[in-house]
Amino acid sequence: MSAAPDRPGGDHPRAQPTDRPVPDRVPLGTSDAWTTRLAFGAAGIGNLYRGVTDEEAARTLATAWDRGIRSFDTAPHYGLGLSERRLGAFLRDRPRDTYTVSTKVGRLLVPDPGATGDDLAHGFAVPAAHRRVWDFSADGVRRALEASLARLGLDRVDTVYLHDPDDHAEQALREAYPALERLRAEGVVRAVGIGMNQTGLPTRFVTETDIDAVLLAGRYTLLDQSGLADLLPAARRRGVSVVAGGVFNSGLLADPRPGATYDYAEAPPETLRRAHRLREICERHGVPLRAAAARFPLGHPAVAGVLLGLRSADEAADAADMLGRDIPPALWDELRRERHLPEDAPAPSRRTCR
Repeated sequence: MSAAPDRPGGDHPRAQPTDRPVPDRVPLGTSDAWTTRLAFGAAGIGNLYRGVTDEEAARTLATAWDRGIRSFDTAPHYGLGLSERRLGAFLRDRPRDTYTVSTKVGRLLVPDPGATGDDLAHGFAVPAAHRRVWDFSADGVRRALEASLARLGLDRVDTVYLHDPDDHAEQALREAYPALERLRAEGVVRAVGIGMNQTGLPTRFVTETDIDAVLLAGRYTLLDQSGLADLLPAARRRGVSVVAGGVFNSGLLADPRPGATYDYAEAPPETLRRAHRLREICERHGVPLRAAAARFPLGHPAVAGVLLGLRSADEAADAADMLGRDIPPALWDELRRERHLPEDAPAPSRRTCR
């Protein structure tokens, strides 16, 4: 699952403190863990692609909190631990039962004192002071989680995902997952899952293990509904929750313009044309494309929440506004008529998704 954020975009006035109600808590599977309908993806505050100051990161998190976001997703991969440290610093003085945190295992951060330069080869504008080592062994899972807890300054996290085990499927199934199951039984974590931008291996985990959640990036969006073929029906049958990430397909559905990215590369011309047509249809119904893109996954009963990567206070405020837009059923009907959506893709309710 790539770290690329799906920025809601736009120049949006920074939100001021309000008395908005905290959104509903949606359970993850049958576990005690939960997510808010809108969750915070913290790769951006780990300096994804460009630097963000500590102050900017804190303002982004504060705005998200003010707008009712109470679920935060991070990973050691994001900025070589910077995302976890910044998130932990923000949450330190907040009551532990008022928010949930998810992080990931599968990459150990090993100090590399002789390294010079930055980590932009892996997408992050941070000093290359560590190197990533893939490790889906049971010992690697525990070591990774212990290090994450230290960076976060927490005694537990709520959800732990196996992070991108594409090339380590058997070890993840036979060693990493049982280690997570034991940690769940010990109460160190409340829910376990897998995070990827493909559907095949997560579907296998859904059917062969007792995971609680899947963080699915980019495979259930207005441009790609491939999750409907296998993962989402399996998750529904097994009572596994799906958190939809990458809903803008790494940027294209936030701002479909020449040079925009789709699945972390420049969008092909035909895909760009499809995105333009989606925007035209949305605008005809008075709905911003990014609002429809953010809301669409929530129509499926297996989807518990939407995860958006946010790097600024304006983006956090815009994300909350987009998810709260009133979207007429006629928009979804037209998208089906033009075959942008399959007939079996359920539409979200018209009322605000909190």
